[in-house]
Amino acid sequence: MAVLSSNQHAPNKATRFVGICIQRLGCGLRANFTLRNVIKHIGTEMKYQLYDPTIPKIEVLLLEKRLDDELLYLRDAPNEYSTFDENMEVDYLPEGVPVPVNPEMVKLKPRPWHARLERKNMKGLADLGLEDRFYERAEELATPWEKYDLMKQYRKTIPEEEQKEIFAEVYSELHEVEVMRKKLKRKKVFIKPTKNV
Repeated sequence: MAVLSSNQHAPNKATRFVGICIQRLGCGLRANFTLRNVIKHIGTEMKYQLYDPTIPKIEVLLLEKRLDDELLYLRDAPNEYSTFDENMEVDYLPEGVPVPVNPEMVKLKPRPWHARLERKNMKGLADLGLEDRFYERAEELATPWEKYDLMKQYRKTIPEEEQKEIFAEVYSELHEVEVMRKKLKRKKVFIKPTKNV
């Protein structure tokens, strides 16, 4: 992808950044994505808001699917997997042709990595070369049922503004319930009678 963004330090000038999309998060007005490229042998990542008014143009230079939704493991891979020409031109896909899948398997550098990748169930990684105990521990900690948890997925996609409205309504209801509970508790308090001598 190529993103053309206005430069806040230089009026009437724009900066173009080319890279591979390694992550997309959020929804609605808070949706964002991260691009990665290796520039002068240094891994560079830029995070953009999808609906940022300072971005006049977003181009898809090469449309293809990868085996994984997130490609954060490219941070731990050799630079060749994340290096793209800054002057890369658009590679158009003929109309009606399905989006091709890139079956490339990424070979990682030796550990340490930025995350426990053996626990992530990544399909686009070559053999990690780890001992069996790492994979056994990954099986113990696996949570395969989470992909069927619709409420968890829904919570991740609620915009922050709506979350505040929902929580405000919930907290007001909880407060009313707490007040009623205290009133009922006062009624139930038993006063022990005293003997008059």
